[in-house]
Amino acid sequence: MSKKHPIVAVTGSSGAGTTTVKRAFEHIFYRDGFKAAVVEGDSFHRYNRAEMRTMVSKGLSHFGANANHFDKLAGLFKMYGETGTGKKRYYIHTQDEADLHNGRLSTSMKPGEFSPWEDLETGTDLLFYEGLHGMAIDGEDNVSQHVDLGVGVVPIVNLEWIQKIFRDNAERGYTEEAIVDTIMRRMPDYINYVTPQFSRTDINFQRVPTVDTSNPFIARDIPTPEESFVVIRFRDPKRFCIDFPYLLSMLDGSFMSRRNSIVVPGGKMGFAMEIVLQPIIENMMERRDCRDRR
Repeated sequence: MSKKHPIVAVTGSSGAGTTTVKRAFEHIFYRDGFKAAVVEGDSFHRYNRAEMRTMVSKGLSHFGANANHFDKLAGLFKMYGETGTGKKRYYIHTQDEADLHNGRLSTSMKPGEFSPWEDLETGTDLLFYEGLHGMAIDGEDNVSQHVDLGVGVVPIVNLEWIQKIFRDNAERGYTEEAIVDTIMRRMPDYINYVTPQFSRTDINFQRVPTVDTSNPFIARDIPTPEESFVVIRFRDPKRFCIDFPYLLSMLDGSFMSRRNSIVVPGGKMGFAMEIVLQPIIENMMERRDCRDRR
């Protein structure tokens, strides 16, 4: 961990709500004028799209250590914490992204490929990671030990499956049978590598639907935020001086469920993230500035 070069890691699977928390952080950084080095978790996959198709046929999943460079991610976090520098690359998801990076780098990349490694931006205030493995541990590769603020974003598992089924069918044209097969194939790595991270995070945002999701494989639609609550759990409220009475006053309809957990209406998830996270980030930056003045 580094007070001078803080690292914020947002961890959650695709569709879990990481986009919402990423947007909340973007608002915080913009309002307070903080410059973040942004790192995408997909860029630390070990295989490009074509290679991964081959590896999937051999039983590999995106969730496991064998499909990801945990060593490189831990190395980046360590280097940034010590020096404020490091290298990153991009995983090219779409043709629009390919056009953007090809124009910037004078390359001819296609969707499903990685961009070349390049230096992080200079003069950044903190590193912001968003992806699957921001708090991962595998043997000697301990990503989480370098993180100053770990944020988990995870719906209950039935809701996560519903979201995956709808997304993969609508956006990628996969059949329900193929999607279920993927879920089953990934389950051991999900249990061993993804789930344990949420015990290491400092704050978790978990969306819980208030409608029946008992059988996610026959659901006709995705529960909306308004049909959900969000459970916000703080591993150690004292560490960040969490003011629960203030949060309850700011978030209409919220209530305490445990001494370290507050429940808010699902439609207020983005707002709740900003209310909770902004003072934490500002405090991190204040400690960093105090260190610089010594």
